Amino acid sequence: MAKSKKKNFVLDTNVILHDFRCLDNFEENDIYIPIVVLEELDKFKKGNDQINYNAREFLRNLDSITDDDLFTKGAKLGTGMGKIYIETSIKSQDRIHEVFPEKIPDHRILSVLLDISERDTKVKTILVTKDINLRMKARSIGLFAEDYINDKVADAFLFEEEAKTFSGISSALIDKLYAEADGVSLDEFDLESPVNPNECFVMKNGKKSALARYNPFTKKIKKVEKQTCFGIQPRNAEQAFAFEILNDPDIRLVALTGKAGTGKTLLALASALKQNENYNQILLARPIVALSNKDLGFLPGDEKQKIAPYMQPLFDNLTVIKSNLSFNGSETRKIEELQTSKKLEVEALAYIRGRSLPETYCIVDEAQNLTPHEIKTIITRAGEGTKMVFTGDLQQIDSPYLDSQSNGLAYMIDKMKSQDLFAHVNLVKGERSRLAELASQLL
Repeated sequence: MAKSKKKNFVLDTNVILHDFRCLDNFEENDIYIPIVVLEELDKFKKGNDQINYNAREFLRNLDSITDDDLFTKGAKLGTGMGKIYIETSIKSQDRIHEVFPEKIPDHRILSVLLDISERDTKVKTILVTKDINLRMKARSIGLFAEDYINDKVADAFLFEEEAKTFSGISSALIDKLYAEADGVSLDEFDLESPVNPNECFVMKNGKKSALARYNPFTKKIKKVEKQTCFGIQPRNAEQAFAFEILNDPDIRLVALTGKAGTGKTLLALASALKQNENYNQILLARPIVALSNKDLGFLPGDEKQKIAPYMQPLFDNLTVIKSNLSFNGSETRKIEELQTSKKLEVEALAYIRGRSLPETYCIVDEAQNLTPHEIKTIITRAGEGTKMVFTGDLQQIDSPYLDSQSNGLAYMIDKMKSQDLFAHVNLVKGERSRLAELASQLL
């Protein structure tokens, strides 16, 4: 007998912790929540991290639709949507126990998956989990499993390409780019591919070339000037592009991507310092995710002392900037003044929720370790006059349930690329040291 097009989805805990609004994304299909998932969510309710917030919000949402049918006939999720069921009884499954004898939540979820599959043979039943190992376990015994892909981008590698190069540009137009400070109308160029707002690229004609950017506000292509910010000079075209968009007050949201050592955080911080008089505060923040998701252990001291080890990379970049300035010079004194007056602050991202950030230059480091919802939460903190810069390496993700396509940084770039207020630059060449660049390429 042919199976119905309608599907049954069994949700794992990590899907809910990743996106507490996930129930809205399964259309007319039915959703099953094993009781063990609710038990696991209960352990995550307390805390200030995003997953704690997600656990609480999901349970609140679930409570709002709860009725007697939730545990029997299923509760309707809305017009055009399926039902949601809480599976409280877990039938003992010899097939699961023989292959996976250990009594852990994952195997209880597999038992629910198998039970529903056998109960409702006309409908395809699928486990949705961000745990790759659990997906493999399900498939190993002939069950269906897939990743939660609602917020995945189609191709994250598009964000890792070098800047475009347009060859064969008229020599006269390149000369005009150098002569016209305000730029040249886009209509005068016959480009082989469209350009996004604030996209930066190279224009060439033989030995003549110019670094350029399309300005969506003026509808012109303008030459990119190489700028110096607090002693930091761009060492390649991409770094020049980065300073171009970081220093433009009309661009309110910036993404800088690139492998380790390309200068993402350093450039963002140098730009923020250069523009310090335009903002009430410079805020540096990063998610507290240790290498390989390993906890650094209990740390003594107050809030600042506890997060200090996680924030050290930001202080390292500040040290690099100071080393490029004259000792006791005006710019060095300015940095010390900003730190003393707390106009330059370093914080963990967990403390940003609920705040409003007006007139702030906010740099979020290691943004590839954030979920799409976390990115949205941070950006919606922006008040009038605030600029937000997200930096990260899309191939160096420490969060166990994110990848190059599902992380918040890639998601933000994909959704924002056509907006006038947004700009993205991918830094390709490592500039930290020859050794760091060699390791990035070969190891």
